[in-house]
Order: sequence, then structure tokens, then C-alpha cells
Amino acid sequence: MAGSGGPRTYDVVIVGGGSAGCALANRLSADPGTSVLVLEAGRSDLRLDPFIHMPAALPYPIGNRLYDWKYESEPEPYMNGRRIYHARGKLLGGSSSINGMIFQRGNPLDYERWASDPGMKEWDFAHCLPYFKRMETCVAGADRWRGGSGPLIVERGPATGALFGAFFEAAQQAGYPLTDDVNGYRQEGFAPFDKNVYRGRRLSAARAYLHPVRDRKNLRVETLAQVTGLRTEGTRVTGVDYRKAGRGIRQVRAGEVILCGGAMNSPHLLLLSGIGPKEELERLGIDVVADLPGVGRNLQDHLEVYVQYASKQPVSIGPWLRHRHKPRIGAEWLFLRRGVGATNHFEGGGFIRSNDDVDWPNLMFHFLPIAIRYDGSRPAGDHGYQVHIGPMYSDVRGSLTLKSRDPFEHPALRFNYLSTENDRREWIEMVRAARSILNQPAFAPFNAGELSPGPSVETDQEILDWVARDAETALHPSCTAKLGIDDLAVVDPASMKVHGVEGLRVVDASVFPYVPNGNLYAPVMMVAEKAADLIAGNTPLAPEVEPFYRHREGTPLYPPGDPRNQQVSPPMPAAEGLPEGATA
Repeated sequence: MAGSGGPRTYDVVIVGGGSAGCALANRLSADPGTSVLVLEAGRSDLRLDPFIHMPAALPYPIGNRLYDWKYESEPEPYMNGRRIYHARGKLLGGSSSINGMIFQRGNPLDYERWASDPGMKEWDFAHCLPYFKRMETCVAGADRWRGGSGPLIVERGPATGALFGAFFEAAQQAGYPLTDDVNGYRQEGFAPFDKNVYRGRRLSAARAYLHPVRDRKNLRVETLAQVTGLRTEGTRVTGVDYRKAGRGIRQVRAGEVILCGGAMNSPHLLLLSGIGPKEELERLGIDVVADLPGVGRNLQDHLEVYVQYASKQPVSIGPWLRHRHKPRIGAEWLFLRRGVGATNHFEGGGFIRSNDDVDWPNLMFHFLPIAIRYDGSRPAGDHGYQVHIGPMYSDVRGSLTLKSRDPFEHPALRFNYLSTENDRREWIEMVRAARSILNQPAFAPFNAGELSPGPSVETDQEILDWVARDAETALHPSCTAKLGIDDLAVVDPASMKVHGVEGLRVVDASVFPYVPNGNLYAPVMMVAEKAADLIAGNTPLAPEVEPFYRHREGTPLYPPGDPRNQQVSPPMPAAEGLPEGATA
């Protein structure tokens, strides 16, 4: 870094100390000749803060301005005009410091779908797999599909209580398989879930990637530093402006700027800086640096509801949420790193196809041994259980647009949930599949009746009406600055550079072309690991062509009738050494 008489200069300025930003800071600063500055708008992830580090405390940061950006959508027309709340992490580690700690890669066919788009052939599963493996240490054991020496230590389950046992048995009674590992050879089926919890403590991206290297002389991390705009000379980005701790604007020069603010903050900053749809920018009097119509478009997310049941037996964790138990929970976690506070409780679930015409899982279940809202509110009773459910591949598309030129005013978010016939059909299938599982004989000893949506919700229209009034986001916004080379693409797949702009890259969930099947933390970290090699000029990891489960060969990647289905690669050859009973 240089410059005592003017703005400081760094080789790389990373905007956002969240999931991707922490990974990039680690990998890029490994070269002592590269100076790296990380600017995080939020505060540090204080090591003694139990709301961050205690896994079961995950409801507390959500809605709290000290941890959460507190976004809201515009009124959603197909959800009775409701504004849908969107929590986003506002501290080091980003959303990995406040999320549900569920660690899922998505289905291998997600990445085959990515690779089928023009210019994206090196984003297929074979090219992504080595980066998934490089980033993780799978406590359950490394194998052909799982890593064993990465910074993200991933625990599994254990999902061993009476309610989890009933859930897995009921899934089989309903006709669905179990699987050994939803992040391994076969995602489809039900199993204990991986979680980014290690020894009873949240393992965020900041803890895994950033804190171990904070003493590097070529790495600087500033918190409470909100970037307000990119500095440009023509079509080259030369640095950033940022506000430090709510006070005056500072400047820093950069050889390169990498946006890692996530699917909302990164496109917002692009638009504020004159990079986006020309008409939108000119309407607000913003000088156009690059006319990129795709910035803020293609917004995707997962919506979810909770199907809740009361329990006849005292087997849930509900009573532990009473205030009188909280000191014991806190002490047990603080001194022993065990007990109710040491798990995220989302220890099991599954992925299924909604009907036989669907070629890879499009519905996801998270089972929870309590009946409660995600944010910790509205407990349904002393004892109960629930599944968090939602379609994974909704064909609705939303947008992010500027409300004003004020960098501190949130952009307008329109998700258009429930706006397509296919989305509504999948919701009906989703709710009926959940009820089928939860009413199997395995739950007979526990089933004291459905609490939500309740027996009054039965017809297709009643189900859709309930979803419209009760659903929440699963907190997976993505795809607002997508990789590709088509007219709506924003980021070059081979370099992570923003099309038409020099000195600027984007690395976070905004670059996904399609939202993956599952939670987003693991895919974001994979993208960051792969991007680090592309940015540093390292030789990319060699692709690993390992087999993965397909319901049938020649699986189409797009909805029926889409001409892109004709581009699907031929079936994979049979392979030896697969899990018992599996086929390639």
C-alpha cells in the first residue's frame, strides 16, 4: 500500500467482508506481493458475542440493525400486497454470521444447467467439484465427492432424536428414499444435513477464512466502512469512496475493485456508479459508465412456509425456550460448548421430485423438532415439530432497481413470488407432499394435529391463499449480476470481470445465473474459491469427472418445451466404485 499525501492505494480492494469477501481476502493475500484492503460496512464479529457464535441463538440477530441490513421487498402483487422481510448480514462474515448454518451444495445438475448457457462450459459440476472439495473438511469423512483439508469444517446431523427418527421413517413410508449424503453422490432423498458448526460454535466465513490470516502485513480489514460509490476514469474503476463510522467520506485507490456485497448490495453499488441499464440510470441523472441491462435483473430467491404439527409426547425442544431455562442453556454452551445452544437444530431434511415428470429434485424439506417461526417468534405450543418447505426452481424472476441516487437508501426489490402457473403448481405439490410425510404411521405416536396451515386449508386455492399470506423468504436472494455472455449477462465467466468495465469484478451470489437447489452459503464459497484462482492467475484446479445420481439419463435442464433442452450433454458413462446400489 502506498501514498501518505493522498488517497491510499491497494492492489485489491474488496467491497464487503461477507462470505465471498472473506474467502477472497484469504486467498488473494496469500501472495505477500499483493496488498489487499477489505471494506465492511458492518461491525466486527466480536468473538464474545453469543448472538453470533452460539448456533441456537440464530433468531436474535435477524431484525437487529447491529447485525442485519433489514431489507424489505416492495408490495408483492401475488401475496396480497405484503412486503417480504429480507435479513442480510451486516458484519464480518456477512450472512454466514447470522444464517441457519445449513451447508448444502445444491444438485450437481444445477451446475450442468449453468454450464449449458453460452460461455459457461467451465462452470459444470466437474469444474466446480474440486473447489467444493478444496474449501471444506467434512467431519463425516472425505471421499470422491467430499473434501478433507479445507478451512470450512463441516459437521453432520446428528438428527438422532425421536422426532428425527420418525421423520426419516415417515419419508420412507411415503415412498421417498434415504441417501447417505445430500452433498455427495446422491442429493435426492432424506438424510442428516451438514452444518457449518464446529465443536458447538458457528463457523462463519470470517472465522474460517479471515481471522486466521488477519496478521498478514499485506492485508487490512476496516469495519464500519460503507462504500458509497466507485471512482472511475472513463470505463476504468480506479478506487472507491466510503463513509467510515458514519462520518465523512474517504477515498482509496485500487488496482482492482472486487464487489462482494451480495445479491442486493453489489448491484446497488453498480447502479449508483453508472453501471447498469442506461434508461434507468439516465432517469435518475446518473452518468452512464457502462450500459449493462442485466444489472439488477434476473432476481431469484427461495420462498418457504412452515407446516407445523402439535406433539402428543414431550419430545420437542419447545420447553427449553422458556425464559427460566435460558441461563442454563447459555452457561452450558459457554463453558462446555454443548447442549441446546450448541446446534442449529436444522439437523435433517431432504430433497424430492414433485412428480414423475420432474427430472431432479425441485422440493426441499428442513425438519425442525419444534413448532416456531424462524425468527424465534410465535411458538406454537409446548411441544411440536415442523418442516420448512419450498420449491427450489421457481420460474419467477424479479428485479432490483434504484429508488434514488442516495447510497444509503435501500433499492426497490420486486421478487414476483407466486406469479407463474408453474410456481403455483409446485407450491400445491409441495404442501401435499409435506402433509403426506407428516401423516404417515411413523408419526402416529406424536401427531396431535396440524397447527399450520390447519385442517381448514385443503383445496388447491386454499393452499395458495395460505402461502400468499404466510410464506417468508428462505433468505436466498441471488442472480442479479449473472455470469455469462448473453445480453443480460453482467460478469465474464472466465475472469469475473464486469463486461465493458476495467478494474472491476463481482464475486458473490449475484453472479449465479440460476439459483441452486438448497441453501446458498456453500455455492457462494465455491464461487469465491474458483474466482480466487481466476483473479490471481493461478492454474485452475483440474476438473474431476465423478459420477452423480440422475433419475434418468439425458436429464433436461430447463422446463418442458424450452429449446435449450436440446443442448443437454449425452448420458454419463457407467462408473465403477459407486455407493452400494447406485448407478451413474
